[in-house]
Amino acid sequence: MDPQTSSRPFVVIIALLIDVALGDPPNRLHPVAWMGSAIAAARRQAPRPGTDWDVGRGKLLPLAYGGLIGLGGSLGVYGLGLLTHGLIDRLPTPFHWLTEAALLKTTFSVRGLARAADEIQSALDRGDLPEARRLTSWHLVSRDTSGLTRSQVAAATIQSVAESTSDGIMAPIVSYLCAGLPGALAYRFANTADSMLGYRDAAREWLGKIPARWDDLLNLLPSRLTALFLTVGALLTDGDASRAWRVWRRDRRKTASPNAGHPMSAMAGALGVELEKIDHYALGGGGQHPEAADISRAVRVMTASVALGAALLVSLHFLQGTSRCPSPDGQTNTSSQ
Repeated sequence: MDPQTSSRPFVVIIALLIDVALGDPPNRLHPVAWMGSAIAAARRQAPRPGTDWDVGRGKLLPLAYGGLIGLGGSLGVYGLGLLTHGLIDRLPTPFHWLTEAALLKTTFSVRGLARAADEIQSALDRGDLPEARRLTSWHLVSRDTSGLTRSQVAAATIQSVAESTSDGIMAPIVSYLCAGLPGALAYRFANTADSMLGYRDAAREWLGKIPARWDDLLNLLPSRLTALFLTVGALLTDGDASRAWRVWRRDRRKTASPNAGHPMSAMAGALGVELEKIDHYALGGGGQHPEAADISRAVRVMTASVALGAALLVSLHFLQGTSRCPSPDGQTNTSSQ
């Protein structure tokens, strides 16, 4: 195992400890905030119907422009990651690990996700439904929350905790173990582009198609691994692992996303609740309607699954002795540095 690859398990552990101890840096120092600003600036220049950019039915150029943002941006960030890693690699070993871990930590946030969920539960516990709705929209979801009931706010929060365990925590870790710091940063850019552009409204229907599909591809493996980790994590908490497995296998394809249904259905089963997004899907049918207390249960399952999943992934990576990454069929794929 070469030195760059052999250090990755230790860097992941340090990054998780930094996250637990310190949380997120302020936005002015946060690489993901910079990515969001760059994507927003690029979107302002996007072709719009009725402008000089418009061609034919107004689909081709937005599609290509969105692809440039999603794919081109990811490639650009990967290149910047290579340059950054080259500079970090010149530092003495302890500082090398600490610096790389600090940058890796910015690609995920366990503490931030748990804190956001806790704030929403606290508002529900106080009986302040308007504030709970506001916090849900501010922290976790992009849809309108103004008409949600208490149970629907709890459901939306639990859904977001489950999905974010995959694309906000495990996916960056998997990307890092497979492709180092450049891979983790490139993944985070792709996921941020999808979160900002991947909607089916008039302005982003075609602009966000390629970023959304690119993000779907990158999350195929992490979403399924996360569902498995959530299922096993239920064993370590007060969840129901056998129900998590059954509901995951039954309901994983009920969402429009090829990935989101995996962690969300596993979480629904683990908690014994039904997670419904009105007019879209219902996962865990037959379960109870979620209440505020189920949010803290979801956070406990999430925390256990992250600890378990990270421990397993770094152990496998360390013992394997190569830069190969697991595939959904249990085989391995060799990745480049």
